[in-house]
Amino acid sequence: MLQPEFRGSSGYGDAWYVQNGFKSWKTAIGDITDGARWLEKEGIADPAKMAIVGWSYGGYAALQANVVDPALFKAIVAIAPVTDLGMMKSEAQNYTNSRLVARFIGDGPHIAEGSPARHADRFQAPVLMFHGDQDINVAIEESRTMDKALKRAGKSSELIVFKGLDHQLDDSKARADMLAKADGFLRGHLGMQ
Repeated sequence: MLQPEFRGSSGYGDAWYVQNGFKSWKTAIGDITDGARWLEKEGIADPAKMAIVGWSYGGYAALQANVVDPALFKAIVAIAPVTDLGMMKSEAQNYTNSRLVARFIGDGPHIAEGSPARHADRFQAPVLMFHGDQDINVAIEESRTMDKALKRAGKSSELIVFKGLDHQLDDSKARADMLAKADGFLRGHLGMQ
């Protein structure tokens, strides 16, 4: 397993941070795809069994990595992912941090380019998403939008909604269920039954 520290992480200096994980998504996602290719090149990972899993920004990165390199990952699991940068800005409009979110995400072509829900046609790998319906960090509409876009494009997508749970899915039963379903999904799509 490779777990890169994404470019939007603080505490690593300005050169690492770049502009953040959304404005500089090409660099951040490039780190992930480069890491996966390195694992293949070194013989550490079987390219036929390469999968990506992420939560929150990591879920965004898992989805966007498939937009960038559709053949690299054979299965995608995204938990409470951001799927559309413009939608995320809109979601924040009714909150006191709306100006911060707008500034953090910014404006420009990276909004459309860096929104996986707008590029569902590029997906090759099957997608499994999990989201709590009480999430105030990343609205459940992000996952619903992605799921609908993938299905409209004729892609394999499943969204599992946890009723009454927030972004953290702070319920041991729900987490155990999520892990079991993710495990089954990954084993099934990676030929590891």
